[in-house]
Amino acid sequence: MDPETDVGFFGPDSVTWRVHTEPVLWFAGLRALYLQALHPRVVEGVMQNSRFREDAWGRLMRTATYVGTVIFGSTAAARRAAARVRGIHGRLRARDPDTGEIYRLDEPDLLRWVHVTEVESFISTAYRAGCPLSEDDVDRYYTEQLVAAELIGLDPATVPATAAEVEEYYTAVRSELRLSEGAKQTAAFLAAPPLPWGLGWTPVRPAWFGVAALGFSLLPRWARRIYRMPGLPTTDLTATMTLRGLRLALQALPEKARTGPLYEDAMRRVAAAAATQRLTAPQAR
Repeated sequence: MDPETDVGFFGPDSVTWRVHTEPVLWFAGLRALYLQALHPRVVEGVMQNSRFREDAWGRLMRTATYVGTVIFGSTAAARRAAARVRGIHGRLRARDPDTGEIYRLDEPDLLRWVHVTEVESFISTAYRAGCPLSEDDVDRYYTEQLVAAELIGLDPATVPATAAEVEEYYTAVRSELRLSEGAKQTAAFLAAPPLPWGLGWTPVRPAWFGVAALGFSLLPRWARRIYRMPGLPTTDLTATMTLRGLRLALQALPEKARTGPLYEDAMRRVAAAAATQRLTAPQAR
């Protein structure tokens, strides 16, 4: 496939592209981290193998770049990025603090939890922010994201592919979740991480508290209760209205500020593919 015209695994007609052009999804990433930390083995795997405390923003940007490459990159670029991540995960081990058992970080149960919480955070945040999505669109998004699950090493047949299947999965896995010491430390870190570029003692600090609070408020009620916080419907309403206001504000920014280089490169390839198709299409007589 020509890398200059390869629009990747999804393309401009996908729900995936529609959802991931929403800059409000940065809050979805924060929500996913809070949610993922409730799985004891997942959070221990991060705590024991990551320098996230020393390089929080670098880790965040690497994760965002990986997701963006899978979503908007060419097929070859997405495969290369996923192969690197699989290689890293395949080498990592962690010790269960409760049982002492050594386990791999690429165990399917752990990869599945990270994948589902990530994609569910993306689509639910986009929906609540006011992105126009029907129920069919939501299901189509989950089905499209089976590609991302397979790239990371999962059997797509074992991954929830609709909103109903995601809810069934959450119900089934909930007994494994708890507020472990790792989850407490992760939540505290997300609420007050070290800020880059000397911003720690500036107005950015209280602003970040608001960002973290919104990310946490977007969690499902059952997840907030595990964190021993109220799972009140009023919290859901406030978070949704705040998110919708932020989406409207972000939409007022220039497109270049709202998208980024990965999306711009993807659109360049879309244009090149369309031009190639016009040149090779049979001419009407």
